[in-house]
Amino acid sequence: MVIILPWANPLLEAAAEVTPGLIRKGLPAHVSLLYPFLPVAELTGPVDTEVRDLAASLRTVETELTDFVEAPGFVGVAVPALRPVADAFYGRWPHIVPYGGRFGERPEPHVTLVTGATDEEAALVRERARPLLPLSGAAWRVDLVVRTDRDWRLRLTAPFAASP
Repeated sequence: MVIILPWANPLLEAAAEVTPGLIRKGLPAHVSLLYPFLPVAELTGPVDTEVRDLAASLRTVETELTDFVEAPGFVGVAVPALRPVADAFYGRWPHIVPYGGRFGERPEPHVTLVTGATDEEAALVRERARPLLPLSGAAWRVDLVVRTDRDWRLRLTAPFAASP
């Protein structure tokens, strides 16, 4: 379950200039809400309806990306304006702990730039991405994507209320 932020793709492009192998392939810039979500066998029509209904109860969110989020080997950019959206999805599926709890029960919404980076690579990614910040744009839908053997497949798009 992700919120695609295509206007943030320049951040991924900047990170790829440093080391393309550390960029996650198959999805544009995005904020993961619930990952992993439900197993594919549990993704049924009623679940799709719940995702759509919850998204439709939310409003388009204007976001501004200004600050890096860092951990060993990881560089991302925080998207704090999406906290209410993330909380709504966490609240609907409380038994799903994002990333298996590695980053706490309710991790800060963020766009991942690189994972598995050395300290030097992480510093270079920040150096390349910093001039692009602040970066602003709207978040207006949730996409449910499914991991395949090779990439990601879009299962459904669920627009927020008053979406373009």
